[in-house]
Amino acid sequence: MKKPIEFLSQAYRVRGEFYLVEEEAATHTAILLHGFPGAMGDVLDLGQRMAKHGINTLTFNYRGTHGSEGTFSLQNTIEDIQAAYTYLRQDQVIREFQVNPDEIVLGGYSYGGGMALLYTMSHPEVKRVFSISGTDHGEFTREYQRNSALAEAIRASYEELKFPVGPVNFEWNDAVEEITQNPDLYDLRLGANALASRDILLIGGWDDKNVVIERHILPLYRALVEAKTQKIQIAAFQDDHAFEKSREELAIIVIHWVKS
Repeated sequence: MKKPIEFLSQAYRVRGEFYLVEEEAATHTAILLHGFPGAMGDVLDLGQRMAKHGINTLTFNYRGTHGSEGTFSLQNTIEDIQAAYTYLRQDQVIREFQVNPDEIVLGGYSYGGGMALLYTMSHPEVKRVFSISGTDHGEFTREYQRNSALAEAIRASYEELKFPVGPVNFEWNDAVEEITQNPDLYDLRLGANALASRDILLIGGWDDKNVVIERHILPLYRALVEAKTQKIQIAAFQDDHAFEKSREELAIIVIHWVKS
């Protein structure tokens, strides 16, 4: 069952959906973060698939995207994730959606995968996190600064995404500057030691041209191994960024990892 939900993030209304387990007691609840700019609704069809296998799943649109109030930024996304945790720990929500506050996992796709890991770095209460083709924004910044053609393409793309023409309420130059002025803050490899005590699942696509596995995912995996991460799993599919050919297999891996 899918239910529309709303919660407040810094007094702004954030829109989302809750994929609710119906036929059995939920074993876990997942917060599932979308990419950028993302869309309204499910992420890679994971929410509905996870709910069918006993995992409640909350998705939402970051502030300033797809009808959520406010403006979009990386820092605002971090606050939105915190607000999602606060929402799930409300007594009424715990009762209505059968949420076990001790069994909440955080995950995301593309931009959302990177932000899930980034949030976890500074929030030790998050014990388990999964990232599907997650962007390492430190690597994004390095590529943006060294590749002028890519930088121009990104600027043009961001201009098209800008509200009211596009679905994102932001100033794209502010969003880029937010990263480029403080790249180390968003570098997942530099944060490997902060992640080492967590249970982590990394997933990538060998044919992904957006989040290239050799630049974003494998270097992070190796940094986590170097940091002596005890619980880490990595999987890769012969697929591109959209995972259109392997969504069922991807869901199986995520569901097995969440329930293990």
